[in-house]
Amino acid sequence: MAMKSATSLANHFLIAMPALADANFARTVTLICEHSGEGAMGIVINRPTDLRLRDILQQMKINAANSASADLPVHLGGPVQGNRGFVLHQPLGQWESTLPVTETLGVSTSRDILVALAENRGPEHCLVALGYAGWAPGQLEREISENSWLSGPASHDILFRMPAEQRWRAAAELLGVDLGTISGEAGHA
Repeated sequence: MAMKSATSLANHFLIAMPALADANFARTVTLICEHSGEGAMGIVINRPTDLRLRDILQQMKINAANSASADLPVHLGGPVQGNRGFVLHQPLGQWESTLPVTETLGVSTSRDILVALAENRGPEHCLVALGYAGWAPGQLEREISENSWLSGPASHDILFRMPAEQRWRAAAELLGVDLGTISGEAGHA
């Protein structure tokens, strides 16, 4: 069961610190979708690929000829299950397989949401990704304590309205942090 206590980072942005060298996460913003004692799961929101939603729909044999969403970029959501699609969306809606992140935001993995997007009856806001980011129990907390990440409440404006290349700095600025002034050197006082 998802942890809904004050320690849960669900519906928070995880912002990579400038010194984070892991190629999967350097300069990324990840929306944490689920966080409990069993670990954490999130979707990287600022790594668009060359793929468009129409490419995914075509591969799945879903007609996107009249889809207003066909040109949506497909993001690299993380290094786990890179061939599996995830749709972050608002409003929550009634899809076959949805993990609610909040009362209005969810992540769905079922075909029905893609068909709805192809037919112009999908959610008002969405971000499509392949793959996700996952952390074992205690791993995310350890990485935060090692200064690999900043975390703060998610912003739907950053998630759905801002260009991908601006999301990393904007998410940090929500916390009052200018990533340009942070040294790339790790250290502890």
